[in-house]
Amino acid sequence: MAAKPVRPRDAASLILYRHRGKRTEILIGRRHASHSFMPQRWVFPGGRVDPGDSRVMTATPLRADVAQRLAQCTPSPTRARALAVAAVRETFEEVGLLLGKPVEAPKDVPKDWIGFLDRGLAPALDELELVMRAITPTYSPKRFDARFFIANADKAEGKLAGSGELEEIQWVSIEEAIALPLADVTEAVVRQVQRAILHPERVKADPVPLYCYRGRTRVIRGN
Repeated sequence: MAAKPVRPRDAASLILYRHRGKRTEILIGRRHASHSFMPQRWVFPGGRVDPGDSRVMTATPLRADVAQRLAQCTPSPTRARALAVAAVRETFEEVGLLLGKPVEAPKDVPKDWIGFLDRGLAPALDELELVMRAITPTYSPKRFDARFFIANADKAEGKLAGSGELEEIQWVSIEEAIALPLADVTEAVVRQVQRAILHPERVKADPVPLYCYRGRTRVIRGN
């Protein structure tokens, strides 16, 4: 009898991009070899949603259009907010960049937010755009239901620095990113990011693309 598929855990990633002259770059890194999930793969900052992500202070809410797109693939506004916060938190933890705006620093700062909230900054969710969703195949022993956001890196602050989870963190062009040894899902995300940067209004009008599997066949729905 086949084993029952593992239920996917909610996760979020943030792809920061910047324009340098005619060159558009995105931030990417390689996962440490010790990771059980996608070791040594080139990925974006991201990870699973933590319980505190639904409660932490934010400086600004999601924009209405982004919240509406998230509602297409998220069961509740509370979960949608948590996903967006997780993307900002993971980016802060993994590469040291803070996508935030000024607030009055709270007296009690959760451990994961030391260096962020205590600096008088809180997540600026209005800077996020949702570009894609991906679900790990049912046969995988570790599964995630991930939402991928983008944001302009010029809206973030801090010094680029790895935490050990990602190595070789670097800014690369879209073309350079595609030439890296990427997992299929990461390549699909990169191409969707390129489309979102070049044609933002068209992407906003379309359903959120879903990268998933039908058996062992890869499928992108809504694209």
